[in-house]
Amino acid sequence: MSELNKKAVEKLQEGKMEEAAELLHEAIEQNPEDPVSYTNFGNLLASVGEPEKAMSFFQKATELDSTQASAWYGAGNVLYNDEKYAEALTSYQKAQTAGLEDGSLFYMLGMCHYELGDLHRAMPMLKTALDKEAEDEDARFYYALCLAQLEYVDEAIPEFERLIEQVPDHADAYFNLGVAYAFKDDAKGALRAFEEALNIQPDHVLAANGKKQVEGMLGK
Repeated sequence: MSELNKKAVEKLQEGKMEEAAELLHEAIEQNPEDPVSYTNFGNLLASVGEPEKAMSFFQKATELDSTQASAWYGAGNVLYNDEKYAEALTSYQKAQTAGLEDGSLFYMLGMCHYELGDLHRAMPMLKTALDKEAEDEDARFYYALCLAQLEYVDEAIPEFERLIEQVPDHADAYFNLGVAYAFKDDAKGALRAFEEALNIQPDHVLAANGKKQVEGMLGK
């Protein structure tokens, strides 16, 4: 990475977008064949809400170097945020082929599969994300959801419980834990979980509905 790119990344991390943009513009002028400059400019544009412009820079980077993993990943994020999940998946897969192997990539691969309704492919990707970054709360939540929705409820319950240890005010984790307990015919456990969800988020409609149904089962 050139000195200009290094300085630009530092400015990006400091939130000094205009200074970063000037440095990246200079870097591209000095070396218009350097894919890293285009990738960094794409990341800058994406971060300031210019996804279409960002996409053109990511595309330029991958045209210059098809193994520019960060550009494929950045393009995947733009596509994912635009709800183009199949296209995002392809872009993330190209990032993986180019050598990107961190937890965030596997999380996004898993989320693409999840949004496309392919839970069987989503689950192992989310598990890999957790193996790489055990404290990733979002990865754990969606991994647990996949387990629960595929009826691996015994495996899902401890994942929701561990998430609640990490994030005690995670209302959705409590709600889904309640659903899992209800699936196991543990009405009292389900009721406790739904009540905890409502304590955290009183307007949690699904938890309120679950609580009402369980109370009906228990004759309350």
